[in-house]
Amino acid sequence: MDSAFVAGLAARVIARDRPSIAAALNLVEDRRPSQRAAQRELLRLVDRARSARRIGITGPPGAGKSTLCAALARAFIGRGQSVGVVAVDPSSPKSGGALLGDRVRIVREGAPDPRLFVRSLAAGGDLGGLSRAAPGCIAVLAASADVVLVETVGVGQSEVEVAREVDLTVVVVQPSSGDALQFLKAGLFEIPDVVVIGKSDLGDVAQRAEAELRHALGVAAQVGVDNGEVAVACASGLTGAGIDGLADAIEARFVALDESGALGLRRREGDVARAFFALVRRVGEVGLDALGGEDAARARIATAIEAGGSPLDAALTIADASIALLRPSR
Repeated sequence: MDSAFVAGLAARVIARDRPSIAAALNLVEDRRPSQRAAQRELLRLVDRARSARRIGITGPPGAGKSTLCAALARAFIGRGQSVGVVAVDPSSPKSGGALLGDRVRIVREGAPDPRLFVRSLAAGGDLGGLSRAAPGCIAVLAASADVVLVETVGVGQSEVEVAREVDLTVVVVQPSSGDALQFLKAGLFEIPDVVVIGKSDLGDVAQRAEAELRHALGVAAQVGVDNGEVAVACASGLTGAGIDGLADAIEARFVALDESGALGLRRREGDVARAFFALVRRVGEVGLDALGGEDAARARIATAIEAGGSPLDAALTIADASIALLRPSR
């Protein structure tokens, strides 16, 4: 796959050509070593055009993430925005594939619309709620849509990886499940910008869960666990109740982050974190030590990204340097 073809593909993705978006997503999901150079070049080009607001939707299984994601996508489309969805499903331990039920629900619950593009991914055994191909898929859709929704697989308290891939994180909790109390555990409390009590159509149960959650957030603030302003919403993806309010809360949070300068900082820190994760995955702890340790590696990554490189490009360039240092001299 030559560079001219990849450049043309990237240009068509940015122009929002749907067949080209699908082709680009297929390319970034391809694990063959022969495709790595093309993937690297494609992501370098689309990263330059990244313009979408990226929103992570996470929470435990059964909380109603897919239904809420579908309703939220319709709400953004109704506001004149195009929406890309990356939905990660659990993988089969035998085949490695997935039922892709998230895509079935999102497409079923939203009428076909040229402004909606849904990509389903199998988790593939990766922890943290995403899959190995997710960052590349998010990058492609972020260059070709106004909003990208990233729905994680739903694995519980360890599902915090999404925070480095998005601008803003929405955590969905289920009424009467005790989920609100989990926010007193710092690993999950630190990531949300908006917390949604899903399935608000359950009535009194949802209202009690909302009160419990607000109390939990207040207690956390009193003991010094502060995540800034965390909006609390109550919504039902099934009935649509509260979805516009949730979209408004997300919009208000984006405005506040942008005005304070925190949005740009988050994006820069997310790019470095994503590149660092890719670097460690490629070279491991020994390769990291060869670069002088974590702080030195992160500094090199930040410099490479500031010079105009994409996170993947920075990670692979520095990985090559690490591998060269580990080769025995002749």
